[in-house]
Amino acid sequence: MLELILFDVDGVLLSEERYFDGSALTVWELLHSPRYLGLEGSFTAGPSEGEIRQVRRQVFLDDRILHLLKSKGVNSNWDMVYLSFSFQLLRGLRALQVHDPSQVQKWLQAPIDRDALPIIGGRLREIGFQPDFAAFFDILKDTPAVQHQLLHTLNDWAREWTGILTDRFGRTSPLWSVAMHAFQEWYLGADHYRERYGREPLEAKRGFLYDEIPIRPAGEIREVLDWLRGKGLLLGMGTGRPRMETRIPLSALGLLEPFESRRIVTADDVLEAEQAVPEYAPLAKPHPYTYLRAIDPQEPAVRLLQRPLPLVGGDRILIVGDSLADWIAAGRIGCRFAATLTGLSGQKARSSFEERGVEWIADDVTRLPDLLHGVLVG
Repeated sequence: MLELILFDVDGVLLSEERYFDGSALTVWELLHSPRYLGLEGSFTAGPSEGEIRQVRRQVFLDDRILHLLKSKGVNSNWDMVYLSFSFQLLRGLRALQVHDPSQVQKWLQAPIDRDALPIIGGRLREIGFQPDFAAFFDILKDTPAVQHQLLHTLNDWAREWTGILTDRFGRTSPLWSVAMHAFQEWYLGADHYRERYGREPLEAKRGFLYDEIPIRPAGEIREVLDWLRGKGLLLGMGTGRPRMETRIPLSALGLLEPFESRRIVTADDVLEAEQAVPEYAPLAKPHPYTYLRAIDPQEPAVRLLQRPLPLVGGDRILIVGDSLADWIAAGRIGCRFAATLTGLSGQKARSSFEERGVEWIADDVTRLPDLLHGVLVG
C-alpha cells in the first residue's frame, strides 16, 4: 500500500521548454556577451521569440545535445549550461596554446572566474576562434562518462588536448557558479534575481518565471493531486529547480497547496547539503539525496546519507518522474517508480522505460489514477 508520492517537477508537472530556452540563451551569452568571452557574434538581453528559437536550434543542434545529455543522466540545466560552455572554452584554450602556452597553463591551473573570461575572450578573438556545437555533440556521444562524471571529464579533456594537468573543472568551481548565475538571470529576471541573491544582475532581463507552461491544464493536474490526497496519501516533490523557481510558478497555477511544504525539496536544499557535507558531493539527481530529504524532512543531511539503501519499507513510496535520473534514484532508494511521457523525449521514452522493466508508464500525470487505482483501493 502506498503512503507517500514524490513528484519531479520539470517534465511531470511543468513543461521544460522555458528551462531549455534559458539554457541555450545562457550558453550563447557566455560565449558572445562582452561581459564574458565576447566572441564574434550578436548578443541581446531581450531576444524576440524567433531569436530564442534560432539560438536554441544552433546551441543544442535542434535539441540533439539536450537529448544526449538527458540520456546520460544529466538532469540539471545548470550542469547542461556548464558542460556546453566549458567544452567550447577548452577548445579555445587548446587553440590558444599554439600562440601562448605559458598563459594557457596559468589559466588551466588557476580558478577561471568571471574576471578571467573577458581576458581569455580577447585572446580568442585575436585568433578568430568560433564555437563548434557539433564537436561537442560528437565527443559527448563517444565518451563513456555519465551523470556527474561528465563534469570531471572536462579535466580529462583539458589534459588530453593540452598536456596540462588540471582539476579546476567540476561542480564546485568558480566557473560553474558563473554559469549558474548567468542562467538564473535569464530564468528569474532582474527583479526576482535581486530578491533571490541580494545583488544586481549583470544584465537586466525580463525572465521566464511567469511564462511557465503546465504539462496539462492546471485544473486537470489539481484534480489528480486532490484525488490522491483524498486517498490518504502524502504528497511531496523532489526537483532540480531552486526554491523560488519551484514555488512561484506552481503557486500561480494553483498547484502548490496539495503538497506538504516540508516535503518540497529543491536545488537549494541540495546545495545546502553539499556545503554542509562536501565529502558527499555532488548530491543532485540521480543521487537519491533529493528524494531522501523529502522522505525524511527532519533528518540531518549526514545521517540521511549514511542510511543503508534500499530503505526498509521503500515500496510504500512512489516516485513520479520523466527521466532516467528519477528512475535511478528510485531504484537506489528501493521505491516504486512511475514514468510520465511528457519530458523532452515524449512518447519516444516509452521503449527506454519498458526496456528497464518500468511497470507504470503514463502518457501524462493526469493518467496516474488509472495506473494506481487498484493499488490504492484494491
